[in-house]
Amino acid sequence: MSKVETIKVVPARYPLRAAGAVAALFVLAVVVQSVAFNPRWEWAVFARWFFDLTILAGVGQTLLLTLIGTVLSVAIGGLLALARLSSSWLLSSLAWGYIWLFRSLPLIVVLIVLYNFSYLYDTLSLGVPFTGITWGRFETINVLGQFSTAVVGLTLVQSAYTAEIIRGGFLGVDHGQYEAAAALGLPAWRRTVRIILPQALRTILPSGFNEIISLAKGTAMVYVLAMPELFYTIQMIYNRTQEVIPLLMVGAVWYLVITTVLSAIQYVVERGLARSERRSAVNQNRASSRTRSVTAPTAQEPVHASLS
Repeated sequence: MSKVETIKVVPARYPLRAAGAVAALFVLAVVVQSVAFNPRWEWAVFARWFFDLTILAGVGQTLLLTLIGTVLSVAIGGLLALARLSSSWLLSSLAWGYIWLFRSLPLIVVLIVLYNFSYLYDTLSLGVPFTGITWGRFETINVLGQFSTAVVGLTLVQSAYTAEIIRGGFLGVDHGQYEAAAALGLPAWRRTVRIILPQALRTILPSGFNEIISLAKGTAMVYVLAMPELFYTIQMIYNRTQEVIPLLMVGAVWYLVITTVLSAIQYVVERGLARSERRSAVNQNRASSRTRSVTAPTAQEPVHASLS
């Protein structure tokens, strides 16, 4: 009888990985201890102001600015991206000029200029340039208030970044997809919406949500308009109470909550998109296999003829 050799399985050991994990936990424990047990952070003041109605009203203004700015910037940025991809040199140049200008200007400069727009132009008129023909005239001081100035400024700047993200998504789609869509005889808008856009979303979504998160934090810049969003509200409170650090932590945690919710939405959307892509790929494979089975020629039995 031959001896059966037993093989002893030894799990792989990673001492450096274990040492790194221990060091990371040590640093985390030090940070938690220094923040949680340092009385100068004034966590009692933080807890008192975190759910205050004034703070919640500021959070509501921040969320509203983020929502409106996102919707408008996606709409305008999509049009700018299509103009950049257009074969018309005029549309492409105008879109490039817009993107170049508003990606170069700081948001705070755009907001201050818009807030002083009534000083630069008393009225806005609609008519034929270089003629006296006008169809309407509006007082600018009645058009651009605090909220409308914030929305317009955020939208103008954010649209430039969104346009480049959408354009990059379209350029990431293989050129053969455009040719195949054109070969089907579909109109241009239908090719873009039904065939090109679903494929471009895989590239657009991560960068797009990143810009939405940046927009949510960028709403803090509208404090220069004295608009009571989250950051301006916190400033007004700590200027009165002199409790600077705990109130800044209130704002930081609320921004952390907002960005966490947006990140969770991004995860859900990307997961749903990946699931729909897998489902469509399975259906396409089933349809192609069914087509091959129907169109495959049936084998004919050989015919034997008797020769007399």
